[in-house]
Amino acid sequence: MFYDIGKRIMDIFGALVGIVIFSPLLVLGALYVKVISPEGPIFADIPFRSGKDGKPFFMYKFRSMYPGAHEKMLADPALSKKYKENGYKLDPDPRLIPGSSFLRKSSIDEMPQFFNILKGEMSLVGPRPYFINELVEQVERYPEAKGYVEELKTVKPGLTGPWQVGGRSELPFIERAKKDAEYAKRRSLLYDLLIILKTPLAVISCRGAV
Repeated sequence: MFYDIGKRIMDIFGALVGIVIFSPLLVLGALYVKVISPEGPIFADIPFRSGKDGKPFFMYKFRSMYPGAHEKMLADPALSKKYKENGYKLDPDPRLIPGSSFLRKSSIDEMPQFFNILKGEMSLVGPRPYFINELVEQVERYPEAKGYVEELKTVKPGLTGPWQVGGRSELPFIERAKKDAEYAKRRSLLYDLLIILKTPLAVISCRGAV
């Protein structure tokens, strides 16, 4: 009970502070996407992620891909196979608009998620916000990950988390899910604070970011 109340207070305070401090980057990020790729929306056009208890939610994230590029990639058997086998990522990624790799590596594309935190859909710290079909397909591929997936869904996904400070996209799915499940089991305000303090260095180093 104390943890839930304390975490919500921390989330609201942190999100408000983040919006104020990073408001110039939020504005610049939105303008960049609109200028470089004016034919599409500002936010990602594949926005739905798996939230607490598997409930889908609309995750705010600056669009870094050409409109419809993700669907076209999935329609290409070779690219789709490579994407899924590589942990639901491509490097290099032909879907990306010019310069958007910087938005991703700097995590500027993730900053709109402060608003998801205010809405109570996400937390400052939590498991990675996975695509819904990603969890289903990865469990089919790795049945031993089912327990990890069920555990990580017991908490809200986070803007940062053990995956962010421990390797990001370099980690294979099993390791990411294991880290997220371990976080869900041992969660505490002190652990959250420790992860928050480690996050700036992880972002600056761009380790594992694609």
